[in-house]
Amino acid sequence: MISIKTQRELDVMRQACKITAAARALAGKMVRPGVTTGQIDKAVHDFIVSQGAKPSFLHYQGYPASACISVNEVIIHGIPGNRELKEGDIVSVDVGAYYKGFHGDCAATFACGRISDEAQRLIDVTKQSFFEGIKFARQGNRVSDISHAVQTYVEANGFSVVRAFVGHGVGEHLHEEPSVPNYGAPGKGPRLVKNMTIAVEPMVNMGTYDVRVLKDGWTTVTADGKLAAHYENSILITDGEPEILTVSEEL
Repeated sequence: MISIKTQRELDVMRQACKITAAARALAGKMVRPGVTTGQIDKAVHDFIVSQGAKPSFLHYQGYPASACISVNEVIIHGIPGNRELKEGDIVSVDVGAYYKGFHGDCAATFACGRISDEAQRLIDVTKQSFFEGIKFARQGNRVSDISHAVQTYVEANGFSVVRAFVGHGVGEHLHEEPSVPNYGAPGKGPRLVKNMTIAVEPMVNMGTYDVRVLKDGWTTVTADGKLAAHYENSILITDGEPEILTVSEEL
């Protein structure tokens, strides 16, 4: 069942999303050679807790960390640890914060030092595909209108969109209805209604869209070992333009 938020619920959710976005920004500033993914995860955890919130991902379905930190060919769900970032890496950070009963969820891919032109183009196309998608995140449209716009833009730029994982509703639960794929024909799926909140999150691969989940049950990599990028925001459907809830403001 799709949850339509009340004004009071949205006020709280905006706070959850603001904390989430600030955690993403903090993580992004830490991405540099020599820093470990575990150090970034600890900083994200400590920041979210300092804001009176809880990391949404910590212990979610057994996940062992507060952030997903995915490097290079890792698409999503990279578990932070002792890995030191190196010059030229691209680093996807996905974070969530749970505040007074509501979740925020967002992600972005950051360059570690100087990266290749093609890696930068992958990051840029992934981010822009989100904005191409949410042009259709309007009351009366259908979910797959967003999906189709993301896929069309990504593939026009020579990359592929992951199909095994999708965006989702977000609110009282980290993952709610509806599913928000990043591919598919337009005009399908639930109709978008004012005060729906969804997480739109293109996951884009340089090569094939096929993926592989490693033995830890979480880490998801490109099947061909090529680079991947990720960009996500929680958004609100309004009676006009969508509102991006996870705006990157400093707290």
